[in-house]
Formats: sequence, C-alpha cells, structure tokens
Amino acid sequence: MPPPDYPAEVRARLEADAREVIARYPDARSALLPLLHLVQAQEGYVSRSGIRFCADMLELTTAEVTAVSTFYTMYRRKPSGEYQVGVCTNTLCAVMGGDAIFEELQRHLGIGNDETTEDGKVTLQHIECNAACDYAPVLMVNWEFFDNQTPDSAKRLVDDLRAGRPVQPTRGAPLCTFRETARMLAGFPDTRPGAVEATGGAGPATLVGLRLAKGETAPGRIVSPREGGTSPRDGGEGEE
Repeated sequence: MPPPDYPAEVRARLEADAREVIARYPDARSALLPLLHLVQAQEGYVSRSGIRFCADMLELTTAEVTAVSTFYTMYRRKPSGEYQVGVCTNTLCAVMGGDAIFEELQRHLGIGNDETTEDGKVTLQHIECNAACDYAPVLMVNWEFFDNQTPDSAKRLVDDLRAGRPVQPTRGAPLCTFRETARMLAGFPDTRPGAVEATGGAGPATLVGLRLAKGETAPGRIVSPREGGTSPRDGGEGEE
C-alpha cells in the first residue's frame, strides 16, 4: 500500500520549507539530507510518508531516499523519544565507564538499546565515538554534550528529562527536543533567545594541546599511584 500523505496544511508548510532548502543547492538532489531532517522534525522519525515527500520534492525514487535514510544513524526509522540519550561505548569512553553507564541506564529505564520508555520521553542508544574523548565518558542528549558522566549522574539526567526538569548540557547550546534539533539540522535557525550565543564546545581539556603549542604552561598533571607504587611527585618512578 502507498504511504498516507500528510494533511493538506502540513504538506503546504513542508513544501514551503523544502523549497527554501532546495534553493540552497545547485543540484536539487543534494538537498536530500536536510530534507530528511525536515520530515524527521515533523514526526520525530523518517516515516514512509516522509520518504515519499522527499522523493516527490527531489524527483527521486522512494528506494533512493530509503537507501540514504537507512545508511545514516541520525535518521530514526520508527517513533522514538523526545530525548535521544546516546551513551558512547567506543574505546576510551568504555574504558572510563561508558559500558557501565549504558548497562545501568538499561536497568534503570527498563529498556534495551534503541528502545523508548513507555512515557515516550527517552530513547536509549549505544553510540560510537562522539569526538569528545577528552571528557570521557560522554553522553549526548539530542546531540548536546554531557561530559564526565558516572552511572549515578546519568540516572539523574534521565530522571530529570522524564520529569520535565530543566537540564543544562555541559557545553554548547541549551537543550531542546529531538524534533527541534532535527529542524535545526535541516538548516533552519535556532530562534531561542541566547541559544546561538551559548554555542561553542571547546572546553579547557580540549584546548590544552593548543596552549602548549603556543608556548603556554600547562596546568600540573596529577597522576594517582597504583597500589604498591610511588607517585612521580614523591620522587619515585611510579606508574600511570
């Protein structure tokens, strides 16, 4: 069966937005990625209706659109939560506790990987490297950073999200819903007061190398001795 079309008023609004996006590209089909974010902003995932809409606007087949939407993990293929909570379990985050955080959140929320809580608030995802290894272990909520997490802090975070309490990312813009994030990724501005000024994610740990390259003195490094060893600060050989 063909997918249902959007209601007339929704279709008209999406078409106006889509034409604005398409006009930015010399080749219309280059607008496919932002258009997929646009339809995801409408329903919270890329539905069959969204795939048909993108195909119609770009004169592509639904197979071509589906191939792209299933390749990139940022596109959801089923209804999901208002907040996408991604736990990095790549090498450094895993070593620093990412695996433990992910396991604890599954138990705490009563859901598995890529599943959503019954209240529709949180979708839990095991994700790959977020390029934030200097703050490991890292969680992302709707692609905003929550650094240096522990199982307890991660549980408090998801509890606050579910309860509707204010949550502030460690760095970057204030948190918004997944649909709002998807619209921004489609190329539309963040109109929240002060949100743009709050962006910019380079914190002290990220900038250490740059400061060293400029000849600045790095802060002293504290190395905790292993059991039975001595600290380098104590004059012994010590171990890291």
